Amino acid sequence: MIELRRLSVDDGMDVYIMLQEIPKEENGLMNSANGLSFEEYKEWLKRKYADSKQTGLMDGWKVPATTYWLYADEKPVGFGTIRHFLTDALREAGGHIGYGIAPEYREQGYGKKILGLLLEEAIRLGIDRVLVTIKLDNAASKAVALANGGVITGQTDERILVWIDTAQKS
Repeated sequence: MIELRRLSVDDGMDVYIMLQEIPKEENGLMNSANGLSFEEYKEWLKRKYADSKQTGLMDGWKVPATTYWLYADEKPVGFGTIRHFLTDALREAGGHIGYGIAPEYREQGYGKKILGLLLEEAIRLGIDRVLVTIKLDNAASKAVALANGGVITGQTDERILVWIDTAQKS
């Protein structure tokens, strides 16, 4: 069984271990929980949960974002984050959705699955078009975005810009 679970301040060791397996920075995805002690991770969960409850810009630049865990057969295999809205900077690098799969679970279809489930959550958040920005050399993420209905609409020096119309998915 595959399911998406929203981050909770009560998340435990299983999620912590998964986050330690996903690199701190890879293909443009930032995993700020990598390298934290378990106690620091518990505080990180509280901050991330609070971030999801915000409504405007925080600290003048940070947008509200909600984090989710992808579970397969009751084991966390990846995570994803949905930014509730975009700034000009996020329209070039970052987009609405970022996601990562633990290395041992890659190339098993979990990337496609997590993006599809995150798009369903984006609909619930009232986001009618989702931007995913992908590093130019990340063929796997490009394939995942296109398989989920993405359309390449542009490119920067480092990334392709893929928009997904969630209104067609609802």
